[in-house]
Amino acid sequence: MYARSRCGLCDEARKAILSIRGEIPFRYEEVLIDGRDDLEREYGLRVPVVLVDGEEAFEVQVDRADLRAALR
Repeated sequence: MYARSRCGLCDEARKAILSIRGEIPFRYEEVLIDGRDDLEREYGLRVPVVLVDGEEAFEVQVDRADLRAALR
């Protein structure tokens, strides 16, 4: 997940992701874009951006049911 350090939507997305991780094991990595020009340009105001298998799956909000389906 690409996120910012102070981001309420990122906090919500993280909570959703980690709750599903308890049901379906998967590797989770979070990258903070703060102060990183390349990532700020790419993700800017769209955070959180969640990738599944290297593909953008969610932007701004994470739907738990859709995430479960994407992980299966």
